[in-house]
Amino acid sequence: MAAEIVNSQGKLDGDVESAIDPAFALHRGGKMAVRATVPVRDADDLSLAYTPGVAKVCSAIAEQPELVHDYTWKSQVVAVVTDGTAVLGLGDIGPQASLPVMEGKAILFKQFGGVDAVPIALDCTDVDEIVETVVRLAPSFGGVNLEDISAPRCFEIERRLQERLDIPVFHDDQHGTAIVTLAALRNAARLRGVALGELRAVISGAGAAGVAIAKILVEAGIGDVAVCDRKGIVSAGRTDLTDVKRELAGFTNKAKLSGSLESAMDGADVFIGVSGGTVPEEAVARMAKDAFVFAMANPTPEIHPDVARGYASVVATGRSDYPNQINNVLAFPGIFAGALQVRASKITEGMKLAAAEALAAVVADELSADCVIPSPFDERVAPAVTSAVAAAARAEGVARR
Repeated sequence: MAAEIVNSQGKLDGDVESAIDPAFALHRGGKMAVRATVPVRDADDLSLAYTPGVAKVCSAIAEQPELVHDYTWKSQVVAVVTDGTAVLGLGDIGPQASLPVMEGKAILFKQFGGVDAVPIALDCTDVDEIVETVVRLAPSFGGVNLEDISAPRCFEIERRLQERLDIPVFHDDQHGTAIVTLAALRNAARLRGVALGELRAVISGAGAAGVAIAKILVEAGIGDVAVCDRKGIVSAGRTDLTDVKRELAGFTNKAKLSGSLESAMDGADVFIGVSGGTVPEEAVARMAKDAFVFAMANPTPEIHPDVARGYASVVATGRSDYPNQINNVLAFPGIFAGALQVRASKITEGMKLAAAEALAAVVADELSADCVIPSPFDERVAPAVTSAVAAAARAEGVARR
């Protein structure tokens, strides 16, 4: 490994670094920097940007706290918070090892949504400690994006922060994935000429993403959805369910199925994989005619796309080297940009549904089996999602301007 090839000072040699993997060269020194938005060229500039001029602004904010949104960067910046326990496909690698991912998330906020973001990796995993830490940091930020925090703690952390803070708190691993999945599924259904209410879906994975996808599909009017974990279909009759899965069983699986993932897929219209497991070809073959397969595990999809295409009319993955990439970057920059634009106090279910519909509409006139979701580099995406989220926030009464 590149990290094992070091010089006498214990550092990776630059030439070796680039030759082994250009990712190391790109990450040297980090991927972010702080840049001033006002000049400090002389004493006059200094007196305005700092003392004594800054005291006038501080005093005004002390008298009218809402002015902080106008005279600081608060309404333009998001905290990207992790504890490093569920980082990409790497698992629990800790806060320091998570920083390259958090930096990456921050630059995606800026690149795709024009939103500034600060990576914050916390050296704690206790729910109470994380909540209390974020609450104390919150005055500096206009929103909080929770990232790569393992389930089931992520559900409670998000819920408790939403209860205590008056700024948007959004766990992207849950809701970003769910929004993009719904957008792609809407377009796949349109392409096939069916309504969501006519479809039965099966989700492989009952973690953060799987639970959120199930919730948003039910909100959007899916005909039925069954969620499967390692032990099979999450159903009310099981006695080994966590509180989150027990709640999940209460609003999914109207058909009252039990048994394995493979049995749930028999005759199903939609397969959504967010588990990292492997699904046999025979199970895909037994799905409904013209089914949809969204095998989103990275880097290895639950079902190889080439195999899935032999049975499904639409295939999507989480990878950038196949069509129809289900990529969270299609959602979170625009969602936060829209929420910050109107100073929303939270991100509602209606705002999420609006984001999914706007995202789907971007390619509504270009639909094909290989185009049910836009590319992350489609410049129409962020403005469409931003506008839809801002409008939904106003309609739902959570906008403050």
